[in-house]
Formats: sequence, structure tokens, C-alpha cells
Amino acid sequence: MSIISNKEIIMKKLILIAAIILGCLSIKTAEAQVSVSLGLNIGSQPDWGPVGYDHADYYYMPDIDTYYDVPSHRYVYMENNVWVHRTYLPTRYANYDRYHGYKVVVNERNPWERHDVYRTRYATYRGRRDQVVIRDSRDERYRNHWHDNGNHYGQRERGDKGEGHDKGHDKGHGHGHDRD
Repeated sequence: MSIISNKEIIMKKLILIAAIILGCLSIKTAEAQVSVSLGLNIGSQPDWGPVGYDHADYYYMPDIDTYYDVPSHRYVYMENNVWVHRTYLPTRYANYDRYHGYKVVVNERNPWERHDVYRTRYATYRGRRDQVVIRDSRDERYRNHWHDNGNHYGQRERGDKGEGHDKGHDKGHGHGHDRD
């Protein structure tokens, strides 16, 4: 039998403690990365978005029964019985005022898949014009928000066959068809 010295015991304990500390640090780093990816997106929100939200995945607009995908700056609406993703609204919504129409923040993946729920839940918000938008806010958080100058109603590049391009702003998200 060999006798283990005090130095060996201390070394083994130090190695064990170091391994535990490194393990804890790597877990904290992973948590921080997840938090950042799920965190703030104020800078992605358009100037016509509602104030008070540090993060928004989608806006549901009850007046026109349409969603707006905040991170990709695309509208999601029904066209020929299919949900399409476009950088513009169809001409049928040419009179819709995004700055005064009510927007409901929805942080759910593919909210249009439960569209009946949202349509029913927020039907009473149709016609409301009392929501403050980012453009009109003096809150310092919104000083660097994404600025969108136009309504983009049916604006398409010449030669486009209705596949979802508008003036070259497709941003690589497909041709207006469902992304998923």
C-alpha cells in the first residue's frame, strides 16, 4: 500500500475545484449567449411600432388582419388562401395608416398558425387610434430605431412576376412564400 501525501491530496482537491469553477464559467457563458440572442431588439422595430417593448417578434394589426415580422421587416398576410411574407403590403391596404393603426406585440413563433385566436382576442382593438408609436416617443431607448420611410404598398421591381420582391429589398428571405 502506498501512502498518499498531503501534497497529493491538496493537488487533487485543487484540480477538482478548478474543474468545477471552469464548468460553472462555461455554463454562465452559455446562458449569457442565450440571453443576448433572446434579448432586446429595439433597434429593429420600425418608427411606427408601439412604444414600451424592449423585444417584439411580431406585431398583429387587427385593422388589416396582418402580422409584421419585426426582425426581418416583412409583412405576413393572407393572399389566395396562403400566408405570404412580403416586404410590402398589398394595394388593398393602401389607405391603412401604420402610425395610427393599433399594433399588438406577439412574441410567438408563426402566430398566423393560431390566427383565429389572435383575430378573436384582439377584435376590440380594431379602429383604436390611441397607441403611442416609437416615432412620437421621447424615450432615449428609441433614438436608434429602424426607420422605415414608406408604406410599400405593392411596390415591385420592374419585371417582377408577383414573387415578393420590392425594389430589391428582398434581403434573402425567399420570394414571398412561407419561410418555414
